[in-house]
This record gives sequence, structure tokens and C-alpha cells, in this order.
Amino acid sequence: MNKLSQKELLQQFKPIFYPESIAVVGVSQDMQKVGYGWVKGLVDAGFSGSIYPVNPRGGELLGLKIYPSLAAIPETVDYVVVLIPRNAVPDLLNDCAAKKVKAVHFFTAGFGEIGDATGHRLEEELKEKARQGGFRIIGPNCIGAYCPKSKIPYGPLAARPLSALGESGSVGFITQSGGIGGKLIEIGIARGIKYSKGISFGNGIDLDTVDFLKYMAADPEISVIGAYLEGTKDGHRLFSTMREVAKVKPLIVWKAGRTEVGAAAAKSHTGSLASSALIWSAALKQASVVEAYSLEELADTLLIFQQLQRWQGKGVAIVGGLADGGGGISVSGGDTCSELGLSIPPLSESTRQQLSSLLGQVGSILHNPVDVSQGGGRPLILEQAFKLILADPVTHLLIVQEDTGILMMQMPWEDIEAINNSFIDLMATQDKPIVIVLPSGAAEMERLQIEHKLTQASIPVFPTMERAAKAIMNLRQYSRFQATIRG
Repeated sequence: MNKLSQKELLQQFKPIFYPESIAVVGVSQDMQKVGYGWVKGLVDAGFSGSIYPVNPRGGELLGLKIYPSLAAIPETVDYVVVLIPRNAVPDLLNDCAAKKVKAVHFFTAGFGEIGDATGHRLEEELKEKARQGGFRIIGPNCIGAYCPKSKIPYGPLAARPLSALGESGSVGFITQSGGIGGKLIEIGIARGIKYSKGISFGNGIDLDTVDFLKYMAADPEISVIGAYLEGTKDGHRLFSTMREVAKVKPLIVWKAGRTEVGAAAAKSHTGSLASSALIWSAALKQASVVEAYSLEELADTLLIFQQLQRWQGKGVAIVGGLADGGGGISVSGGDTCSELGLSIPPLSESTRQQLSSLLGQVGSILHNPVDVSQGGGRPLILEQAFKLILADPVTHLLIVQEDTGILMMQMPWEDIEAINNSFIDLMATQDKPIVIVLPSGAAEMERLQIEHKLTQASIPVFPTMERAAKAIMNLRQYSRFQATIRG
């Protein structure tokens, strides 16, 4: 896939995601400034390496000495965060070369993305200085590296809670947009997506999508990769790399700038060159890449891959009506899943007979989808019904719609907890996945409590049947890609 071995790739990117020291150039003692927030974020997150604030005025920041220049730091520096104006950057890079810095991240913007001659000239100068100095550039115009394991937060965290660092996990993300990366982390913390590493690379004048894709494909700590892209300067190189990456790990890509308006915005945002949406979609499909069409779908798909790994089943069973009114939910859920391409096979005659004995025939839908409302919301009856449906040979995955507000009108909270405990027990006692659809409603606080509990038990939770079905279909699509490769 590349000229570097896995060991060499991991070693090359170690100073970016596991640096032993970080210098922040352009710090401020003003708590409202980003230069304060960046240092505060590293300190609060518990970064174990050395932190070196840099500002010509010197002084002290959060108990750390402020050095007047990068050159004045007596120890070695692995990673440099640049917050100073663009015109001061070339001189700083001379110091980076002298200090044998390994990676320089430019939060600083105002380069090629604004389209002026000075910005493009500066980018070329930066690349040449990096080549001569033996260091790599991330950016400019980006948030840079994120790694919960090494306690590197995503940008300045001064105004955000420490929990914004998130838990370390097995998902990697690559994004041209700093804001999209921030939203992925926010959604991940809320829904249980645990990231190993993330990178916002902005204009990508040196390290770009391809470089980070190769690294994440080689990284044993990452099992699935998500990417937000606005364009590329070398389509052949990008799609060739994607094809190789998708052979070893699931790769989900959300390509923005699909319309003329979006493409124009992308050019002024990161200086990216966009191309036809149809061309991108066709190329992604040929590369066996799963394409997402929104932030929500990208996050949903990362969640389903994280939780269900590489599920290769086919038949999906749908259950609605845990308390009452499940007929319409079951019928509409079946339509949604079927229209999106999922297989909803009828349950066996034996399973239907057992469900009929358990729930009663009148008012029940027992073929698949299944309406279990005749169980009257009794946790033990419902658990038996779930077991019967999961035991049916045609069922490879179970989707259950749980409407918190309706349940709370029909039964005590203890019974609702018992139902959700049954899902957790079933996940531990059999090997077929369970997916929960938990729509928003009047009982939002209770719904969030349930979602958190299920998420902690590695049960994927989605707000709508459509989003759950799309995520599962994306999982199926990757399985088909892999089957084609093996075939």
C-alpha cells in the first residue's frame, strides 16, 4: 500500500499523536484568547509530556514558564502548535528546523484558502522549509491532532468541560474541517463512540488525507476510519489509497461540497478542488468505501461499526409496541427497513406459534415485523418474546423500537428498567446483535438515561428507525465489499 512498513508509519506519526513535548507558540495570559485556551486544555486534560508556552513577552502561564522564543527552550520539542499571524510563520520555521522539531501544526489561517497570491506563496515557502528542515506540517488552518489516550484534547478546551476529551477507543477520524471534527467528538461523547485518534488537517499542504489514511490503516489501535472531505488535489492518489485501506479496515467517507454552492464554500474554506458528486460516489463505490451523506449518517455508521464490528448477517427482525400501540410502529418500521434494502424475512411457523401462545393472537402482528403490545408491557413476557425471535434461524439481528414516553404512561419505571436490563442480558447470553431505536419525545431526560445505560453496555442506540436502518445497511454494504474481495 505504501513504501513504508507498518512499523515505520507508526514511528513517523508517533510525534503527532504521542509527542513527548509540545510547544504552543503565540500563547496569551488573557483567558479569552485561544493562546490561553490551548495551554489550559493540555494542562487540564493531563498531558503527561512537557508543555512549553511561547511568547516574546515571557512571563508565566498556569504555572509554566513562558519562553520568549522556540529557540530559547532548552529541551527538545516534538510537536509545535502555531497560533501567530501568517507573516511571522517563516521565521518560526527556521527555529523549528534548528530545534529538530518533528511536526508543526498550524492553527493559523490566511493561506491558500483565501485565494490571494501572498497566501499561496507562503504555503510554498512553508513546504520548502519543512522539506529542508526535516519536519512535517499539519494544516495550515486546522485544529490538528486529537488523542484521548495521550491526553491531547481537540484544540483549546478552556471553555469546555474536561469530559470533552472523551474516552479512548478504536475509531479514527480524518477531517478537513475543524468544526466537523468537533461535532464528531461531541456526538461521540453523547452516544458512546470512542475515538482512538482524530486529525483536522485543513489545507493539507504537506500531510493530507492520504498520509493519515495510510497511518490509520496501519495503526492496530484503530478498527474503523471515518472521514469528512471537501475535495482533493490528487484524486488518483486518494482513491488508490482508499481502495487499499478498505481492504483491511472499514472506511466511511462523507464528501461535502456536492453542489455548486457547497463546492464554492469548500474552496474558500480549505482551498479544496471539488468535482462532480456523481464522480465521487462512483469512485468511492469502486474503492469499496462506504459513503455517508451527512454528519449524522457518518456518526451513525461509525457507531454501528464500533459496536457490531464486521457483522455479516442478513435477516433483520423488527419489534414494536413494548407497551401499547405497536401495530403502526411495526408496519412503518418494516417499510422503512425494507425500502432501505434490509431483508425482513417472515419468522418460522414454530416461532409464530410460540409467540401466539405467549402474547395471544388477537391484535398481534407475529410474522415480522412483530407487535408485542399484547404482552401488556410485562418485562418477563417481553423478554421471552425477544428470546423466541432471536432464536429463530432467520433472525440475524434484532431492532426494537422503544418509545420512552409511551412506556412511562403504561408502566412503572422499575419495569422499564427491567426491560432494558433484559436487552443487556440478552447481549451477554447470545451472539445476535440488538439495536434499539429510541425516539425523542416528552420524556427526554428519561430517554437519555436509558440511552446512556444501553450505550455503556455496547448496544447501539438510534433516534429513528430510518437512521438505524441506514447504518445497518452500510454495515451490510461493507460485508459485501469484503465478500467480493475474498471472491
